[in-house]
Amino acid sequence: MSAKVSKLLSIILAGSLLLFACQSAAPTQAPAQTEAPQVTEAPEATEAPTQAPAENRVLKVWHYESDTGAMGKSWLAAKEEFEATHPGVTVEMDNTKGFEEIRQTASMVLNSDEAPDVMEYNKGNATAGLLSQQGLLADMTDEVMKRGWDKIVVGGLHTTFRYENGVMGSGQWYGVTNYGEFVMVYYNKDLFEQHGVEVPTTLEELEAAMDKFVAAGLVPIATGASEYPAQQIFYELVLSKADQDLIDSYQLYKSPVDFHNEAFTFGAEKMAEWVEKGYIEKNSTSMGAEDMGLGFESGQYPMMISGSWWYGRLMTEITGFDWGIFLFPGNQFNPGSGGNLWVVAANSENKDLAYDWIDITLSPKIQTIMGNEGGLPVNANAEEITDPKVQELVQAFKEFSPGAAFYPDWPAPGLYDALVSNVQELINGTMTPAEMLDAIDTFYNENKPQ
Repeated sequence: MSAKVSKLLSIILAGSLLLFACQSAAPTQAPAQTEAPQVTEAPEATEAPTQAPAENRVLKVWHYESDTGAMGKSWLAAKEEFEATHPGVTVEMDNTKGFEEIRQTASMVLNSDEAPDVMEYNKGNATAGLLSQQGLLADMTDEVMKRGWDKIVVGGLHTTFRYENGVMGSGQWYGVTNYGEFVMVYYNKDLFEQHGVEVPTTLEELEAAMDKFVAAGLVPIATGASEYPAQQIFYELVLSKADQDLIDSYQLYKSPVDFHNEAFTFGAEKMAEWVEKGYIEKNSTSMGAEDMGLGFESGQYPMMISGSWWYGRLMTEITGFDWGIFLFPGNQFNPGSGGNLWVVAANSENKDLAYDWIDITLSPKIQTIMGNEGGLPVNANAEEITDPKVQELVQAFKEFSPGAAFYPDWPAPGLYDALVSNVQELINGTMTPAEMLDAIDTFYNENKPQ
């Protein structure tokens, strides 16, 4: 390995993600860290073993990233690396089940003989926290310390890797990520130019731009409401009026949440208004995330509000127009965090291989591939990532990081489904904004950790 390995996001994640660092304590504790951690040269992941047992073994890996996206491409490269360094071991990689299926069936699958050894899974109290509390995830604390992963993925990102009684921020390690992510606005530069629209910097400018598109017969925002990201758009609107105290109360239970306060009321009423004005289609309630993305890729929609996980895929798949990104106009806070977690099944008989797999995905070689394909790696060789399009993403992540507000479905098990269904009803017009907020209020308070 090189004598000095530069980490693409080490300074970003250690310095800019100060919010994560401040939230890394358990909800009842004061923040333990007041300064960003010191960054030295990036540590290398532990070398994978060159010998393996003589008998053939199979490592089952499940994830839900597209093979054409940054994570998918880098993990295919990791598969080649793993099999080359582990003679007699085959990696069976399965990404056919998708985010929704894994999210809905994880508890059942991990409690069966069909469980994968290692799996990509969503972070937060409602997901990884719940599975850790159910005893379905392996406690990987010893491996984290032995392999130095806590020095590769740094600072407050640890908030979503550690859980105690199902609550993130402290306790044992049940997962680790190898990328960052955040929600932004993707836009079709050609359509913006054709209709005389400038990149908006305030919510008012965004709405004025959308009025122009509606007048021209275009639906401004591609939206998936049968799963995500409609509830993330609602959260963006809430965050436009939110402060750090509200985010801490909602995400970390530091004080009771008033779901009829200014921020939540504004978000719900504005979301309904956007549907009424034609900014979002009513039939988006039957559109999933994949259809939304394909609609944007086709040039049908001027904008798509979604996550950085689309970025590498759009770099590959959009060939008919120029596109770019900007943060939600006027917001200090936006949805985002470290990426989804690699978790290891508690009943896996291949835990040694599972940890080697995680190690390889964290290696500078694989991380640099991810970066060059449009991802947000945590341990890449910065000097080897030169694509201007990737640098555009990295710059946006720097701007986003101080205002990271996690995701709206994290605080309680089942809240994702509750948000999806209630936002759907708001879009359909079968719930008023106040009724939707009542429903979310009830579900949140009945299901959050007591």
